[in-house]
Formats: sequence, C-alpha cells, structure tokens
Amino acid sequence: MQLTSEQPQSLPILGLSVDILPDYTEWLAAQIAQERGLHIVTLNAEMTMQARQNPQLLQVIQSAELVIPDGAGVVMHFRIRGRKIDRCPGIEMAEALLKRSVQQQPWSFFFYGGEPGVTDVAAQKWQQQIPTINIAGTQHGFIAGAEMEAFLHTLQEQQPQVIFVGLGVPRQEFWIAEHRHLCPQALWVGVGGSFDIWAETKTRAPSWLCNNNLEWVYRLYQEPWRWRRMMALPQFAWCSLIDTLN
Repeated sequence: MQLTSEQPQSLPILGLSVDILPDYTEWLAAQIAQERGLHIVTLNAEMTMQARQNPQLLQVIQSAELVIPDGAGVVMHFRIRGRKIDRCPGIEMAEALLKRSVQQQPWSFFFYGGEPGVTDVAAQKWQQQIPTINIAGTQHGFIAGAEMEAFLHTLQEQQPQVIFVGLGVPRQEFWIAEHRHLCPQALWVGVGGSFDIWAETKTRAPSWLCNNNLEWVYRLYQEPWRWRRMMALPQFAWCSLIDTLN
C-alpha cells in the first residue's frame, strides 16, 4: 500500500493550531515507515483553555508535531468561520493505528498510564481481538523512584514504535515532552482515559451522542466530579465568539 506524502494543513485556534489531514492513520503510517518521531496532541476545548492559563502547556502543544481536532468545541470553532472540518477523537485514532499496525510488519506498541491492572487488561483485550498485534509492554501510571527509573530504562531498551500515554491532561503532555528523547523515532500519543475504555472498566458514550458532538454530556454523567472542568466549555465558546468578531 502506498503511503501518503501529503502534509497537514495548519489552522489557527485561540493561540494554538490544529493540523488537518484527510487520513491521519495513513499519514502516521508514513511517519513510522520513515522512522520520524512525533508528539501527537489531541486538542479539545478544555485543553485549549488550560493552555491559555498555563504557559508551559501552551509551549508543549505548540512544539508538538501533530495536533488533531479531538473535541466538538474545536470543530464548532471552525464551522462558525465557514470551515467544515471533521472531528478526530483521540481514542478512535489510537484504535485505527492498532488495527493498521498489522497490515505489514507489525508495529510495536507500549501502553503507559491508568490504574494498576488496567493497561494489562486493555492489552489482553486487543491481543484477543487481533492476535498478531505487537504490544511490547504495559505499565500502570502509579510508579515513582526506582520503579520509574526501571520503566524508563525498559522503554529506552525496547524502542517501541508507538507509545500511548494515558495520564490525563496536562500531565501526559508534560510527561511526553520530558521523556520522548528516550525513543526519538516513536510516535508518542496522549490517550487520556482510553485504557479504561479498552479494558471495559468504563464505557464510551453511545454513538448517537458521539455523532452529535455530545460525548462530553455522557462523560459528565459518568463522572459528575468533572463539572468544574466542564466550565471550560462555555469559556471556550465565549473566547471563540470574541475571536470570531475580532
């Protein structure tokens, strides 16, 4: 299969930018084939507002090689400007990479993050679904000190081609920025709570909610404690409106 050489189109959004591609999976496959390391950020409204208040996060996102439009708010920001773009949820992009990985020589993956046992189960579920998939290792996110040093040594030794980091925003973005030098040819992707979904400890919103850009409602229903974080959504909408008027 011929790999795409098309380059992303960068579109500005409230001091950041998102990268638009017709097929993220095939473009990323081309980067893996070229052994080009990337930090991939899945941008939504909440992360955008955090970056406006956190210069360190802003810098990390601006330094990432690929920023995809994950959230409904990001999509709506461009639609009110007359530019229709498709949402690319990070979990779906990650799943597409896992499925695409076995078409030729299987890529190697590493799962890092989540509560103890979750990444192990997530890896097992994928292994059952696609027996030829190559998940080189897993590590939960509750480690420090000597355990962390041993884990970092393992990453450097194994050199997986795709590393999924599920530590939540902004921790996962900071962690990737700090450690990506260990595997310079890898794709490093912040995947948030994807491991919980794959391990079936949590469920994703029904497809009709996802298709109507209302997945955040289901997340709030599952995790009511997120309501404070959800306040970023009206703030984002207001900033987007002001930016449009200007």
